[in-house]
Formats: sequence, C-alpha cells, structure tokens
Amino acid sequence: MTSAPVGFHCPECVAAARSATRAPRNLVGGRLAERPRVTLALIGINAAVFVLGYLLRASGTDLIREYGMWPLGIAVNGEWWRLLTSAFLHGGLLHIAFNMYVLYLLGPVLERALGSARFLALYLMAALGGSVASYATSAPNTLSVGASGAIFGMMAALLVLGRRFRYDVSQIAVLLAINLVIGFVVPGIDWRAHVGGAVVGAAMAAIFAFAPKQSRVLWQVLGTLAVLAVLVIIVIARTSQLQSAVSTLTG
Repeated sequence: MTSAPVGFHCPECVAAARSATRAPRNLVGGRLAERPRVTLALIGINAAVFVLGYLLRASGTDLIREYGMWPLGIAVNGEWWRLLTSAFLHGGLLHIAFNMYVLYLLGPVLERALGSARFLALYLMAALGGSVASYATSAPNTLSVGASGAIFGMMAALLVLGRRFRYDVSQIAVLLAINLVIGFVVPGIDWRAHVGGAVVGAAMAAIFAFAPKQSRVLWQVLGTLAVLAVLVIIVIARTSQLQSAVSTLTG
C-alpha cells in the first residue's frame, strides 16, 4: 500500500492515477523538459573535446586542423564532417568559456520551452548553419572553429519565441546585437558563422512555434528538413565552385 494524505492507496490505483494525469507540455506542444539534460550534455561534450585537444597537442595531433571548418578540406578532400565537428572545437580557454557560459545561461530556458529533442535539433542545425555560412563565404584556406553559430542560433531563437508568446526578451536582443557588432569589429572572429547560426536558429524557432496545432509534429519535421535541404544546396553549390577553382589552378 502507498501512504496518502487520507488513508492508503493500493499501488495499482496510484499507477493508474499517474498514467491518467496529463504530462505537462512546453510552449510548442512537446513534453516539458524538467531537467536541462541536453544542455548539460552539450557542455560536457564541448569541455571533454577541449581537454582532449589540449592533451593530444603534446603528441603532435591538432584536432583543430584535423576537424575544424576548412573549406578546401571539405570541397577537395570530401571531409564534410568538418561542418559539424568544428562546432565542438575551440581555439582557447576564453573562447570555450564564453560559449559555454552563454549555453549554461540560455540552454535551460530554451530546452524547457522547446523540449529536449527540439532543443537539440535547433542547437545542431544552428551549429551547422553557422558552419555552412562560413564555408560559403570564407576564403578557401580559412580554418575556423567554435560553438558560436549554435550560441547565436539560441539567442535568435529566444527572440522569435519571445515575440510569438509575448515574453520580454529585450535583454536577449541587446546581447545578440552587441555580440554581432563585436564579431564585425574585432579581427579574427568569424562573423559569418554568427550570422548563419542566428538565421538558422530563428528559422528553426519559427518552425517550432508557428506550426499549426493540428499535425504540429509533422509540420515541425518537414520544416526542419526544409532548412536542412537549403543548407545542403548551399554546400553543394560552394563545393562545386571551389572544385572548379582548384581544377583551373591545377589544370
């Protein structure tokens, strides 16, 4: 028997009552994420990769050169995974500290609003969007890394969700604007990844937030696939352009 405020209930009755209770839903119709598991996992993965890179550097292995976003490596060598692995690499302690701090602050809010699965999809798509934007517009020999595309995607997503559900997100707007300006002003920062991540993050949030209630999941999946298709088309076009340029130079 299970104790209750008045008397006792049998275990079967308690289980039946729990199953009948409707699970709390988030802002976009999914299951509410009570704990920011994905956020903490992403922070852990980024930190582990950073430490691993530091340890391997002593043996002559440079993860940034091996897995960073390098247009020629992607186009000529077919190393397409660089578009995603680069988002889990960082160039220094301050670089990863800033990105993980913002992820720690905003990740739980966004994960609770979207649910763990949708939050992970938005994070990865924004990271990919930042890399694709950098790949499409950077010089062929550029080598860039960082989770900044995903971070800017999160900030842009919160703006979209705030507008949709009428929350005050003025502080996020200021934070996004300041960091975008810094990206353009300070040398060495890949502002292209910031812009690309923000655009994709905003698009993903709009897909999740404005999908019609009827067949909501279907529309959200189709919208995500549409964004992915656009990114793939951009990658194909840029790859063809770089391959042609290399053929001209070597032919």
